[in-house]
Amino acid sequence: MTENDYIHIKEVESLLEREQGEEISIKELLLRFLYNWKWFVAGTFIMLVLAFLYLRYTTPTYRVTSSIILKEVRNQRMMPPTIRGAEGIQLEALGAVSNLDNEMFVLRSRSTIRDVINRLNLHTSYIVKGRVKSSDLYTNSPVIVSMEQGQLDALKENIEFMLTLNEELTEVTVQGTIGNLDIDTSFTTLPAQLHTSVGDISFTRREGKTSFSPTLYVTVMHPNAVINQYRRALSVEQASKQASVLNLSIETYYPRKGIDFLNMLVEVYNNETIEDNKMEAFNTQSFINERIAIINSELSEAEQSVEDYKLSKGLTDLEIDLQRNMQMGSSYEQQLVKVETQLNVVNSLDGYINNPENARKTIPTNVGVEDPTLAATVSEYNRLLLERERFSAGMTDDNPVMVRLDEQIEGLRQNVNASIKSVQQGLSIQRRDARNQANIYGGRVGSMPTREREFMELSREQQIKASLFLMLLQKREENALELAATANSAKVLDEALSEGIVSPRLILVLLAALLLGILLPALFLYLRDMLQYKITTRSDVEKISKVPVMSEIPHHSEESNVVVKEGSDNSINEAFRIARTNLMLSLGADNKVVLVTSTVSGEGKTFITINMAISMALLNKRVLLVGLDLRIPRLAHYMGIDEKNGITSYLSGFEKEIDHLIQPSGIHENLFVLPAGAIPPNPAELLSRPTLDKAIETLRNEFDYIFIDSAPTSQVADTLLVGRVANTTLYVCRADYSNKNNLRFANSLMKEGKLKNMLLVINEVRHHKSGYGYGYGYGYGYGSKRKRRKR
Repeated sequence: MTENDYIHIKEVESLLEREQGEEISIKELLLRFLYNWKWFVAGTFIMLVLAFLYLRYTTPTYRVTSSIILKEVRNQRMMPPTIRGAEGIQLEALGAVSNLDNEMFVLRSRSTIRDVINRLNLHTSYIVKGRVKSSDLYTNSPVIVSMEQGQLDALKENIEFMLTLNEELTEVTVQGTIGNLDIDTSFTTLPAQLHTSVGDISFTRREGKTSFSPTLYVTVMHPNAVINQYRRALSVEQASKQASVLNLSIETYYPRKGIDFLNMLVEVYNNETIEDNKMEAFNTQSFINERIAIINSELSEAEQSVEDYKLSKGLTDLEIDLQRNMQMGSSYEQQLVKVETQLNVVNSLDGYINNPENARKTIPTNVGVEDPTLAATVSEYNRLLLERERFSAGMTDDNPVMVRLDEQIEGLRQNVNASIKSVQQGLSIQRRDARNQANIYGGRVGSMPTREREFMELSREQQIKASLFLMLLQKREENALELAATANSAKVLDEALSEGIVSPRLILVLLAALLLGILLPALFLYLRDMLQYKITTRSDVEKISKVPVMSEIPHHSEESNVVVKEGSDNSINEAFRIARTNLMLSLGADNKVVLVTSTVSGEGKTFITINMAISMALLNKRVLLVGLDLRIPRLAHYMGIDEKNGITSYLSGFEKEIDHLIQPSGIHENLFVLPAGAIPPNPAELLSRPTLDKAIETLRNEFDYIFIDSAPTSQVADTLLVGRVANTTLYVCRADYSNKNNLRFANSLMKEGKLKNMLLVINEVRHHKSGYGYGYGYGYGYGSKRKRRKR
């Protein structure tokens, strides 16, 4: 198994653990769809062709509608208020107002539709086959095929045969299999009858036929096989909640059939309801006559009981006396209440006047006192008191005018007190008289003899029987009138009429074709991207990676690994300039060592290392490239320098001075290279030695920036060992090459803090109309995969 195959398997195994709720860039999707415009054109064309074929070969469905209004008389049997007779039987089920829901169920019932099908012979089809579509001649068939109803109901399977006719109908040939027997016979005259094991089939000439076809395919079905078909197609709806109007509609391939079906449905419904009405009326008549005889007997007994009671007790019309006594008692009770009210008002007025605090205050008027003398005295008193108030503003209390007014006011005050006392006495007398009269009449009512109550009970029973008897007589006459009436229950408001084709609709089919032509390719592209286990866009990276994206390096077509050149302004040079700027901002002033790595080989870490170093050297910075990929070193080969002596000699102790191993790059005067050197047998142990820390510390003092090309992190532990000497880590992933799990692996490294200040570089970005697509062609392997891959 190769390395990429292993990664692919790991990716598939992690599909169920994929993070949910990842946000999708609408703009990116649109750009990607626009890039794949040929898919949408092809999809739309194919769907339009399919739509044309569908419209061409599909039999159209027509809607036929009608409306009826239900007369309330249909179910308006006699329904008086609930009355309980002498036997305790409730007479409340004699009728009800029309229930539209019930009528809707009746119209769609199997029995009603079955009757319609039998009357119109809808269980028999006369099919003419055309080159594109088949059609049913229905009433235009020149021959009528029929069976007796009993034999038709006994059918266990459909009868199908072919009729061959000549234009004059002088010869009719029947061919087919009927009742497991092959039939091939001819008739020279019509009507004719064919005897079969499933029944007798009659053939009759249809008068006034309007069309002719030499070959008919006849199908005779059991009525029950057609019922469900028409029930599903039939719709019965109430026009509004306030109206007893029902809208009928049916969808059918043949408008003439639909029109005849709705018209016959209303006719059958009316016939059934008329028969139901008559049956109900006969039953009601019998019931009413029986009840009249019983109530008549009970009424006679009640009247005789009242007569016998009056004779035995010598009673006259005691109800009138009782009513008069109750009226008089009520009148005196009202008078008593009025007098007590007057007395309470006068007492309150007396208390107000005798209160020393109110000596110089006006006395309230219009408080309900009806005595005119008291009212006049109070009015004069208030007038003098107000006049004194006006004079007091310019006169002293010892002024003769003021003295005279005080004397008059005091005299009137005494007169008011005297009037109040007089009124109180008069009201007390009236209250006593009213109370006495109320007690007298109340006593008369309370002393009504027991026989009066007994008489009222007898009289009440008589009235109930009489009312019930009169009601039954009235209902008997109403029932007789209804029995004689034969009016239809449903009146047709709108005759059955075809509204045209409802399916397939040209506009809807074309719109659906256009929509599917767009949606299906879009869905395919979307699912393809969703199931893609490699990163393809920056959006893919940002959805998964927790490592900040520092820059994107575009795809390039150059064969050389050195693409950054002084003075060049192409896209890849600009991309490295942007990456350089972002890196410098991230590093700051004192940090110099940059570690470049990736998850697996082939993602372009060495390419990024070389060109980032060149870009930094173009700023007149002394830059050193260090090859610390000790297992499969590629740095010296890509740079075209001697790779025999390198940092492994220093780490192994064979070379004491690190400066002796540094070589000019040959690309720029400020760029130097420290290659890896010979491949050691123990790279991990070498990188763990303190000599590496000492070497990097020495090189920090000599160079402005140090870029370290290290091994992939997921395959060996070397990079994690080197990470201790670096200030920042550039983690490289490659579009259309790197597995999405590579980014999750980078997330774990950052979370666990195994590499410092991680920044992500997306390599091989392919800019085009769809956003970002990718392609890259160089790489190398580790372990068993050690063959060099050329770009």
